[in-house]
Amino acid sequence: MPSQRPRATHRYDGWRALRAHGSRTLAAAAVATALALSATACGPSDDKAAGNDKASASSQQSDNVLQLPKGFSLKDIEKWKNGDWKNWDRDRWLREARDFINPIIKGHWKPDTMKDAQSDDKKLADAPGAAPGSGQGDQGVTDPVPRPVPAQAVKLPYHQSVPPVGKVFFDAPQGHMVCSGTVVKDPAHPGKSNLVWTAGHCVHAGKKGGWYRNIAFVPSYNDKGLPSSRVNTAPVQDVAPHGVWWANWAQTSTQWITQGAETGGQGAPYDFSVLHVAQENGSGKSLEETVGSALTVDFNAPQVKSINSMGAWGYPAAPPFDGQKMYDCIDRPGRLSLDPAQPTMYRIGCTMTGGSSGGGWFAKGPDGRPELVSNTSIGPSDSRWLAGPHLGPEAKGVYDAISQKFASKG
Repeated sequence: MPSQRPRATHRYDGWRALRAHGSRTLAAAAVATALALSATACGPSDDKAAGNDKASASSQQSDNVLQLPKGFSLKDIEKWKNGDWKNWDRDRWLREARDFINPIIKGHWKPDTMKDAQSDDKKLADAPGAAPGSGQGDQGVTDPVPRPVPAQAVKLPYHQSVPPVGKVFFDAPQGHMVCSGTVVKDPAHPGKSNLVWTAGHCVHAGKKGGWYRNIAFVPSYNDKGLPSSRVNTAPVQDVAPHGVWWANWAQTSTQWITQGAETGGQGAPYDFSVLHVAQENGSGKSLEETVGSALTVDFNAPQVKSINSMGAWGYPAAPPFDGQKMYDCIDRPGRLSLDPAQPTMYRIGCTMTGGSSGGGWFAKGPDGRPELVSNTSIGPSDSRWLAGPHLGPEAKGVYDAISQKFASKG
């Protein structure tokens, strides 16, 4: 398949339909790593994750009932909130699926700390993969490297043009970090979803680390596109117009926990995550009601050759970008196979840099409106393209499990 040229003359045919219907909108955002998943680096633990389930779950609290990992008490949680979370030694970096804890620390994410959250400067060299080839389907096939598609600035204000999009903030051993997230629909709570889609490496460090900390989602981050010099002193409603939403449950794939690496590794085709969130200063409304939109997730997207256009959204943070504004790239997807035995990934041309990982990817659904079909996972050091996982049974297992976990909650 030849490389596709940038489709700069249309910013995605689904935009107008999304805005007209109001209930769905394109989304995606930014991340705290280089495209090579560098936010997953520096994990001190090589312990094996428990269980052989396709989906791995983690929990901390539900409806104000704190579920503590083994060996933790409420006193430990108070210490954690007062600064003990900064302890990243082997014994305190909780790794296993059941061990996630994320108590709300009010005021932790302020305009200045959000602005200064970084993407890691480590990048993937050129991703390994099968030689270009042809086959009956996508499995084991890598298409020619696409031509770079220049990233385009997203229309302001974000809460009107792309309401489901926001940044995912978290703390790692390197410091304050950023990813992106997309508000997605919850089948257990139609119209009242509290689910956010992001990348697995935005919540868990993979095989050599554990769960990241102080994970929170800020929809429509920097809504007015203020320059970096003004974000620190801007009113909080300009930087976080819908407030700060803390993850009270995080779920990613077992494959990411056991195989994910600093440069993606064998976990890259399974690099996805779903968060269940609660507002820091609760208003009683769900996230979907608050932002006014949520996207459907497509777990049965057609083969790459059947998709004419796919887009990625994000907040690139490495030069020449600074992470404060949202961009998108639209291209015809190709295929990237890291291992013939694993699912083939999507790949598009895109010049977004480190800071765009975790951003949602969208393609038209059967009704002509965009649906979430992937998220940014890996990319090369020269920022020519991005790759994201195909969302199959494992991704659906993660999504269904977290939806079902909160199905009985109001």
